[in-house]
Amino acid sequence: MLDTDGDRVFLVDAYLQAPFIAAGLDPIVVVADEPAKSLDRMTDIIVQLRERRATRNTTLVAVGGGVIQDIAAFAASTYMRGIDWVYVPTTLLSMTDSCIGGKSSINVGIYKNIVGTFHPPVEVLIDPSFVATLSHEQRAAGLCEAAKICLCRNTSEFDAYLAARPSVEADETTLVAVIDRSLRGKKWFIEVDEFDKGERLLLNFGHTFGHAIEAATTFAVSHGIAVGLGMFTAFRLGEAMGRDYSNAPSIAPFRAHVTELLGAVDGLPEALGMATVSSLMDAFESDKKHTRDHYAVIVARVDGVIERLMLPRDAATRTMIEQAFARLLSDHARSGMLVSA
Repeated sequence: MLDTDGDRVFLVDAYLQAPFIAAGLDPIVVVADEPAKSLDRMTDIIVQLRERRATRNTTLVAVGGGVIQDIAAFAASTYMRGIDWVYVPTTLLSMTDSCIGGKSSINVGIYKNIVGTFHPPVEVLIDPSFVATLSHEQRAAGLCEAAKICLCRNTSEFDAYLAARPSVEADETTLVAVIDRSLRGKKWFIEVDEFDKGERLLLNFGHTFGHAIEAATTFAVSHGIAVGLGMFTAFRLGEAMGRDYSNAPSIAPFRAHVTELLGAVDGLPEALGMATVSSLMDAFESDKKHTRDHYAVIVARVDGVIERLMLPRDAATRTMIEQAFARLLSDHARSGMLVSA
């Protein structure tokens, strides 16, 4: 049961506002789309906190998915130099991944996730019954992230994840087990590298390419699905670099699993068809994880281990990345479905 007593201000996804309004809680209501997590919109959130007489002793309670989390974490970390916040994740992606770790990511203009802070919630309350309200796409997005975390931890963790038989049709008991395993895996990364300087960077697997896919499709492809596609792009880059994954431990079942998840997403071929190699490269070039002279990429080794590489920003590297994006688009154009090998 969510505690509504005390000095609290609620920030909720618009589709959840009715019970909060009925209870007289005067929530801050946000339509949780990508434009909502912009620096311009954050000004309005801060003003609404002030209008509700939030003080340094106020706790901000956020209820919603990843966009709500980004907004709440950033607002809580900056309002009056920081207030406590509590998070109630309502999507499978936020339950399996983003609810822990404390990062906020805010867009500025055309640049995705370019501003942010580390400010973890003081409490995370997960109610798995929310999953019953989710579409197949939303479930697939969460499972893509969970599979990623487990593979990044090690191949044994992914094998154990897969043994639970996760799917978009899985029952609540199965998904609770997936959430638990995924969060335990992410907890390990956070404990060894809280501020994203070393091992935790591996969790960007699929994200650099995925962010480019989101931007190039004007967010017609949602974040978790873009990460799934981004991981396939990373495999294609590895192949362009000469890596043969045909006998790599866990890689074949991983690709097959993500292929199955993405196949459950209606309209994905059409959404991805909005992108071109040129638009994907333009978005990829602006990613914040790159340096002036190097591209930061996360790829799989042939032994199934995920690693971070700094590749020179030269013509040869750009050609390989363009080839990887071209393979992603051609795989979809040929079959409307990703080719897993």
